[in-house]
Amino acid sequence: MSTPLRIIFMGTPEFAVPSLQSLVESNSNVVAVITVPDKPAGRGQKQTASPVKLYAEARGIPVLQPEKLKNPEFLEALRSYKADLQVVVAFRMLPEVVWSMPPKGTFNLHSSLLPQYRGAAPINWAIINGEKETGVTTFFIEQDIDTGKIIYQDREPIYPQDDAGSLYERLMEKGAKLVVRTVQAIAAGNYPQEPQEEPAEIRSAPKIFRETCEIDWHKPAEEIHNFIRGLSPYPAAWTTINGLSCKIFKSNVVDFPESDMPGQFRTDGKSYLYFRTGNGWLSIEVLQLEGKKRMEIGDFLRGNRL
Repeated sequence: MSTPLRIIFMGTPEFAVPSLQSLVESNSNVVAVITVPDKPAGRGQKQTASPVKLYAEARGIPVLQPEKLKNPEFLEALRSYKADLQVVVAFRMLPEVVWSMPPKGTFNLHSSLLPQYRGAAPINWAIINGEKETGVTTFFIEQDIDTGKIIYQDREPIYPQDDAGSLYERLMEKGAKLVVRTVQAIAAGNYPQEPQEEPAEIRSAPKIFRETCEIDWHKPAEEIHNFIRGLSPYPAAWTTINGLSCKIFKSNVVDFPESDMPGQFRTDGKSYLYFRTGNGWLSIEVLQLEGKKRMEIGDFLRGNRL
């Protein structure tokens, strides 16, 4: 019987936890976990561990939390684990001295069908762009980000009712299964390595900032609706209403006979709030005014006169 691969897992957020958990529960030999240093969070700015660290510590797996990945002490500690393989899920860019260390390489789980949606926010941008399908990909890390040889892919439909939150949940679970499948294939020495073919049109998934999230009401209603879905529940699309910033989490395209300038809104003060777009009207269903809690539109209108 062959000795199980010695695996180092690298990850940080909730998205990475099911992948680590699936490896542990499939009896993979995870010898250490690499994650970010604890950070202050919440109102009290209390030092808070990453979700991956919390899971690893609960399972008694050693955890390393380097500030800098080229730190000589960290590299020495990493080498001491004599890993055969490194698995990366939602971590950060690795220097070559790290990803080239294990003899069987380092693979990453990416939440898109590469080569499409390379970058930091593939789930958000797939919905924003109105895609009907996405998926997860495992690939070997190479010099250029998200460009290495593809091992496996698994497709996932994007439903009309999806937002970034619901799609995130499904890809998180689907990705965990693909990570285990990939590790088992590498352990067996039987796995594909397909170079990424560059299609005529490449869609990227750059990091999202607050200014990225402001709604442009001159765009068509369907496009804005997808924009809202793709940013919900976090970081959330926003606009200003009566001078106050307002996050919008849910919307619908509606027929409305009135004509107005883009960005103007109509309401009965009870049950609907419609915004004029560059083409058609958008009904706002769930929103959060600056300084208030998140509300359904009926509750919002009863407590806020527009």
